[in-house]
Amino acid sequence: MSAESLVFRAGSQLCALPLADVVETMRPLPVRPLAGMPPHVLGISVVRGTPVPVIDVAELLGAGDVDTAPTRFVVIRAGAGQAALATGPVVGIETLTAVAEPDGQPAPVSAVAVRDSEPLLALRGAALVPEVAWTAAPSPVAGTPS
Repeated sequence: MSAESLVFRAGSQLCALPLADVVETMRPLPVRPLAGMPPHVLGISVVRGTPVPVIDVAELLGAGDVDTAPTRFVVIRAGAGQAALATGPVVGIETLTAVAEPDGQPAPVSAVAVRDSEPLLALRGAALVPEVAWTAAPSPVAGTPS
């Protein structure tokens, strides 16, 4: 597997997403919590006039650190919508070659690569967002100002 990918930190973990799934990166926006969500679903945020679920990637992967708050949002295409991934710093864009297909890894991980002798998790963008987050993020109302 070889693909141009956005590489970023999520807590202590180095991660990558296919560049084709990435809409933009930005500073984190305000997030409104939603009741009943898994711990890695921070809530919803309004990105360019559209409410999107916000996923804490470090929390999802178990790589979180209580002293490290997300410093970036990576907005991705996921199914028919978008989601914001709360991450650490963006490292850059690289062409990755997977060296191992994970066995028993969480579903969001599609492959494992190595970058400078550090494991790098290649992620599946849409698999990062649980179904409950899609149903909780309200659709924009027609005619509402953005």
